Amino acid sequence: MATVKDVYDALDGLAAFETQMGFDNAGFLVGRVEKEVRTILVALDITKGVVEEAVRLGAELIVSHHPVIFHPVKSITDEDVTGQILLELTEHQIAAICSHTNLDAAEGGVNDCLAKALALTNIVIPHPGKNGETEDFIRRAGKAHQLGMSTQSYAAYVKERLHAANVRFVDGGRPVEWVQVGGGSCGSMLREAMESGADTFVTADVKYDIFLEAKALGMNLLDAGHFATEQVVCPALVEFLQKNFPALDVKLSQTHREVYESV
Repeated sequence: MATVKDVYDALDGLAAFETQMGFDNAGFLVGRVEKEVRTILVALDITKGVVEEAVRLGAELIVSHHPVIFHPVKSITDEDVTGQILLELTEHQIAAICSHTNLDAAEGGVNDCLAKALALTNIVIPHPGKNGETEDFIRRAGKAHQLGMSTQSYAAYVKERLHAANVRFVDGGRPVEWVQVGGGSCGSMLREAMESGADTFVTADVKYDIFLEAKALGMNLLDAGHFATEQVVCPALVEFLQKNFPALDVKLSQTHREVYESV
C-alpha cells in the first residue's frame, strides 16, 4: 500500500518542490508521512467543503494546488477559518500535500494545461530561464486555435473553454494570433508577454492599473478568473496520480466550485 511519502515523492518528481518561489509554502503541510493511503481527493483549494467531502469519501490524503497553510500560523483554533480547516484535517487524520508555484512552472503543470485547454498550438515557454527563477518558466505561449479573431470573440471562446464565470478584457486593437497564458495572478507579467511577442495575454486577478497599461500598450488582455485558469490542472493531477498509483482511488473534488457568481 502507498504512503503519504510515496505520493509526495511522485509529485516531487512531477514538479520539484524545491523549485517553488520564495514566497510560497508548497509541500507536505499536514499529516503523518508514513500513513497508508487508499483514497486521494484532488482539489484546487482545501476549503471546509473539500475537507467535508474528503471525510465522506474516507480519503486519507488531499492533494491541492493552493497551500492550506500560506501565511505563518501562530495558533490553531476554531476561531478562524484556517484553524477550523486544520483541526478538521488533523481530527480526521487527513494529510495534505500542496503543489503550488512549482506546479505552475512544471512541464505538464498549470500553464501547460491552460494552454491545451485553449487549444493553443506550437506551445513554448517564452524567453525561458532569463534569471533562472521559477517565475521565468511560468508562462506558456502559442498560436491561437483560430487566427485573426477579435478580442471580444476570443474572450467568449475563453469563457466557454474554461467554464469561467466571466471574462474581463481590454481590446488592444489587434487580432488574436499569438497568445500567452499565465494561470492565476500573472497580470504583472503583461509587459514581459508583450516584449516576447504576444498580442494577447490570458491570466487572472488583473488590477485596474494593469488594464490601463494594456490599453496604452495596445495589448489584448483577458482576465478569466483565478479558479478557471488554474482548475484545469486538477484533472491532470488525478490522471497522473491514478497512473502512478493504480491501486488507489483518486477522485476529483465534486464540491469545489468557483466561489463567486456573475450577472
